[in-house]
Amino acid sequence: MNKTSTLIGILTGVLLVSTMSTANATIQGQQRREARDTRQDTRDTARHEKRECIVSNDKSNHDCRQDKRQTKQDGRQKARDIKY
Repeated sequence: MNKTSTLIGILTGVLLVSTMSTANATIQGQQRREARDTRQDTRDTARHEKRECIVSNDKSNHDCRQDKRQTKQDGRQKARDIKY
């Protein structure tokens, strides 16, 4: 009887640990996915803003390029904040 209860206790512990690590992996996967989506959306936004900047001829090409870089950098930082 004692061996059976010990075996059941060990199996229960193993099951709990494996469930917790699976849940943690799922959360990390969701965070990675959300961060990736944020970066992709930021890229699209940056492209659109640069096109609009060039078409409207408000700034020099250099300034439009710098704005695009800054937009992308801001998006990367948002993704890092989500992921970490």
